[in-house]
Amino acid sequence: MGQRTPLYDLHLALGAKMVDFGGWDMPLHYGSQVEEHHQVRRDCGVFDVSHMTVIDIDGPQAQAFLRHLLANDVARLQAVGAALYSAMLDEQGGIVDDMIVYLLQDGYRLVVNAATRDQDMAWLGKTVAGFEVRIRERPELAMLAIQGPEARHKVAQLVTQARANLIHQLKPFQGLTDGDWFIARTGYTGEDGLEIVLPRDQAPAFFNDLVGAGLSPIGLGARDTLRLEAGMNLYGQDIDQAHSPLVSNMAWSIAWEPAERDFIGRAALLAEQGRGVDEKLVGLVLEERGVLRAHQVVRIAEIGEGEITSGSFSPTLSKSIALARVPMATADRAEVEIRGKWYPVRVVRPTFVRHGKTLI
Repeated sequence: MGQRTPLYDLHLALGAKMVDFGGWDMPLHYGSQVEEHHQVRRDCGVFDVSHMTVIDIDGPQAQAFLRHLLANDVARLQAVGAALYSAMLDEQGGIVDDMIVYLLQDGYRLVVNAATRDQDMAWLGKTVAGFEVRIRERPELAMLAIQGPEARHKVAQLVTQARANLIHQLKPFQGLTDGDWFIARTGYTGEDGLEIVLPRDQAPAFFNDLVGAGLSPIGLGARDTLRLEAGMNLYGQDIDQAHSPLVSNMAWSIAWEPAERDFIGRAALLAEQGRGVDEKLVGLVLEERGVLRAHQVVRIAEIGEGEITSGSFSPTLSKSIALARVPMATADRAEVEIRGKWYPVRVVRPTFVRHGKTLI
């Protein structure tokens, strides 16, 4: 038996197929993964993401610590509620984890991956030496994601007027507090929506309110196809400690300036740039029938080989798509080996669908 979120019994009551995910018993789907995917793209749905780890960091040197810890620069966060995406690197430039960081009134909030909780907490404990900060994991909190073009409108109808007003004023990549709730306009689907952090004991009632109002519960299966269509990396597949942001379509999240900010992994990234970055993460579209899967070999004529990191059938595009790490010289054509046969694929920018629009 794995760890359980406060919504576990509700998932069972709704007929969810439960699976292990990073040591947690989580819903894979509630009947149809494909229908749940379409529901989020066309309307909205609610995900239980209470397995995610929420970490609050405060103290007189909280900013200095995070500027040392992260590849992106939290000094860019000027207004309370502002957020940024960043990687936490080791000294070799490998990705320990990726996360969203919010500026709070009295510190910072990190939302990190569930499966990396132990290594993240260990890394924070190792790197905080010499900084006057407090690191608090917040297991008493739960988290729901309501995603889709109608998400903010529908949630605003079910909460207090103060929270509805907050929802209407939120800008993308911003999170604000109302009482013991933290409401952010962020997500992992490529659609507009909210991620709401609230006390664990309040989560079941709010989840019930959402489902009772007609919002579909959505499982991890649709969450994965939605994030893949949006070109969002999954830790442990597309990114890991063996690869740097420079080969993971994450170079944009590195803050190189000011030059004197010596974040962990900076020297290794500069050395990698000096040698010449030799790989990149791209999108693949299968032009024939079949399904692209992780670890399939990608062959690029006269250049070399790569490997698929994530692959699936895309419900929105009705085609199989993938993310793949390939040689830097790869252009727009390649082949993928599926069950001993080579199939042609188109190489595209690693973002297939955003806000319901096809980008390939």
